[in-house]
Amino acid sequence: MNILAISSEMVPYSKTGGLADVVGALSPTLANLGHDVRVFTPLYDQVDTSQLNLEVVLPDLDIALGDHHYRVRVLRDVDNPTAFLVHCPVLYARGSIYTHHPDEHLRYLTLGWAALLTSQHMGFSPDVLHCHDWQAAMMPLTLKACFSWDRLFENTRTLLTIHNLNYQGGFSSRILPDLNLQGSTHLLHQDYLHQGRINFLLHGVLYADGISTVSPTYAREIQTPEYGAGMDPFLRERSSTVVGILNGVDYESWSPEKDEFIPYRYDLDDLSGKEKNKKHLLHSMGLPYVEGVPLIGVISRLAGQKGLDLLGEALPPLLAQRNVQLIALGSGDPGLAQMFASLQRAFPRQVCFFNGYSEPLAHRIEAGADIFAMPSRYEPCGLNQMYSLRYGTVPVVHRTGGLADTVQMWNPANKTGTGFVFDHHDATGLHWALGRALETYRRRDEWPILMKNGMKKDYSWTNQARVYEELYRRLGS
Repeated sequence: MNILAISSEMVPYSKTGGLADVVGALSPTLANLGHDVRVFTPLYDQVDTSQLNLEVVLPDLDIALGDHHYRVRVLRDVDNPTAFLVHCPVLYARGSIYTHHPDEHLRYLTLGWAALLTSQHMGFSPDVLHCHDWQAAMMPLTLKACFSWDRLFENTRTLLTIHNLNYQGGFSSRILPDLNLQGSTHLLHQDYLHQGRINFLLHGVLYADGISTVSPTYAREIQTPEYGAGMDPFLRERSSTVVGILNGVDYESWSPEKDEFIPYRYDLDDLSGKEKNKKHLLHSMGLPYVEGVPLIGVISRLAGQKGLDLLGEALPPLLAQRNVQLIALGSGDPGLAQMFASLQRAFPRQVCFFNGYSEPLAHRIEAGADIFAMPSRYEPCGLNQMYSLRYGTVPVVHRTGGLADTVQMWNPANKTGTGFVFDHHDATGLHWALGRALETYRRRDEWPILMKNGMKKDYSWTNQARVYEELYRRLGS
C-alpha cells in the first residue's frame, strides 16, 4: 500500500512524548513490510541538520492559507526514506515544538497542505492518509473539500489516530478563512461555529474514514463522559469505527540484552546483571546499596495526568516503615518537582530525585529498579510499563488505558500475571498495590517468576504494525 502520514513529531527529529516514538517506529516497520510510507513532519529549528543526509524533494512550494502565504522547502532524509521534512523557518523556528502563538493553527495546516501538495508533485497516490492527533485532524475534511477533483486521491481513505484526546486544537472561528474551505463551510460543525469555535480534532472525528487510538481500553474510555473530554458523544456516534491498537516497543533500543546505556546486560536465562545494574545505579545516584532492599523507579513527565501526587501521599509511610528506596526522574510541574525534592530531603538515604530528563539515566533506572510505579490518572497507552516488563522491573499501575491492557495482576496461586494493578485512583489504592509488590519481593521463590512473566511479553512494533496493516485494508474495503 501507499501510505501518506502527517505528524507534528517524529523520532529522531522531534519529540515531546509518545507520539514521536510511535511515528518514528511504525513508519519504518511498515516500510520493511513492503509498503511505500511517506511521513511529513516539520523541520523544527531544534533539529541538527548537520547530522542528517537530506535531499531536496521540492525546493519551493507556495502554500496559501486565506491571506497568509508561505514558501516551504520539502526535504527527504536519505538515511530514513520514510521521513519528509517540511522546512519553513517563519513557522517552525520557534525554539520549541509547540507554542501559544496566534498562528499555531497555520503551522499545522501548512504541514498538512505541504503533504498533499507534495504528493501531487510526486504523483504519489496514497491508499491511506494517516493523520496523527489534532495537528493533522483537519486533513480528512480538507481532502474531501479541496482535493476531491484530483483523481490522484480518489481512492484515498483516511485514518485519524488519537494519541491523547485532551489535546484537541481548539481555536476561535476567526481563523475560518485560513481553512481554505470557501464554499464548503457548511461541512464544519455548525453549533461550534455559531459559538465562535473551531475544533480541529472534532473535524477529524467527524470526517476520517476510521478512528484509532493507542490502546483498546482507551478506545472504550474516550467514549465515556469521564474520559471523553467533551468529545465522547461524537465518538459514540462513530463507535463502530473506533479501534484501539497498542503502541509497540522498539526492542532494539529497549532490551536488557542489547541496551548500550546499561553497564551490565542480562536476559531471561541469566538475570544476574539485574542486581549489578541496581548496585551501580544506586551508587551513581549517591544512595547506599543494601542487598535485599527493593528499589522503586519512576520515570515520568511531571504532570497532573500522571497521578504522581498519589506518590506524595503513599510513599512517606512506606519509606518510614519499610526498607525501600526510590529513584525518580522527570521534569515539568514545579509543585510535583518540589514534592519529590521534599521526599529526598526527608529520606536522604532512601530517595534520589533527578529534576530533568536523561535518556541514559532512564535506561539505567529501567534496568536497576525492582519495581516501576506508574499511577496515571489516565494513560492512552504508556510505554514505560512495557519497557519495565522487558527489563524484569515489575510495574505497579492504575487500571486505565494502555496500563490495563499491558499489565496483568499477579496471582500467586497459579503464578500468572506481570505486575500489580489498583482500581481506585487514590493514595489508598496505590499504597495497597505497592504494599503487595513489596511483600511479593520478599518471596524469593515468586519474584523471579513474576519478573520472567513480564520479560516474555512481546509488544514489538512488527506485531503492532501488522494490526495497522489490517486496519488500513479494512478502510479500503
